[in-house]
Amino acid sequence: MLNALHAAATLLMTGVVLCIAVVHYPLFGKVGREVWPAYEAAHVQRITWIVAPLMLAELALSVLLVVAALSGWGQADTTARVLAFVGLALLAVVWGVTFFFSVPQHGKLAAGWDDATFAALLAFNWVRTIAWCLRSVVAVWLIAR
Repeated sequence: MLNALHAAATLLMTGVVLCIAVVHYPLFGKVGREVWPAYEAAHVQRITWIVAPLMLAELALSVLLVVAALSGWGQADTTARVLAFVGLALLAVVWGVTFFFSVPQHGKLAAGWDDATFAALLAFNWVRTIAWCLRSVVAVWLIAR
């Protein structure tokens, strides 16, 4: 059950981040510069309602997987232990990039559009996107075993 809940949270976040990377962020450049600050503020406010609960659930479930693997709960074998730690390490990358790079880029963009800041946001978001895709592989692998 824990593996299934973990996979659900991870797969949902992977879908969200892929949608942002492929659809949402590329459309930022189409927003008129005169309305950009209001658009950015609305984006941050609205997306937070989606990603914050999912990210927190994913974090809690990832930590529980590691605790379960370490305690032997659910008869976790070596592969399950390694996958739990790999998943948590990838989540640390996601959270680190989010709070040390993406959030500050959004903060800069809130003051007004800047091409260099936007390019950095896109680049950092691809790091998160790749990490979440890899987490999805780990989550599905844990279920498939």
